[in-house]
Amino acid sequence: MHEKSIELLNKAIADELHAIHQYMYFHFICDDQGYDLLAGLFKKTAIEEMMHVERCAERILFLKGEVEMKVAAEVEKIHVVKDMLKKAAKMEEDSAKEYNIWANECSKNADAVSKQIFEGLVTEEETHFDQYDTEMENLEKFGDNYLALQSIERSKGRQGGAPAH
Repeated sequence: MHEKSIELLNKAIADELHAIHQYMYFHFICDDQGYDLLAGLFKKTAIEEMMHVERCAERILFLKGEVEMKVAAEVEKIHVVKDMLKKAAKMEEDSAKEYNIWANECSKNADAVSKQIFEGLVTEEETHFDQYDTEMENLEKFGDNYLALQSIERSKGRQGGAPAH
């Protein structure tokens, strides 16, 4: 009865798992380059995406389906911050569009709860998009100085006896 919802929820899990992997990769690269603010944003978003996976998996199990833990795509090895932010914003924008469509699909199949899950995900993905969009605007406005300031802040912290990452 709820096969379509289970299929869509598993597609969402695949997308979210890809996002977790991609954002953690970006986190590692930004952290290594001393961009603490961006590293923290990517890590925080990855953790939020993990919660999306959990929400979808719980719903699938409730519907007596099987949770598929497939990843939608491979991690892209991007090292340029501007390109990372573009990739992240596009991923979030694409997810929000898909989840809107999938919410309507669940509604057509009389599954209001899965519909609500997808609607909630749309809101959260749009918030993530906005965060990445704001960071891209900051980078555009302040140029490489924006990144340099993040590295300088880390260096100041280390001089004060803070442990290195």
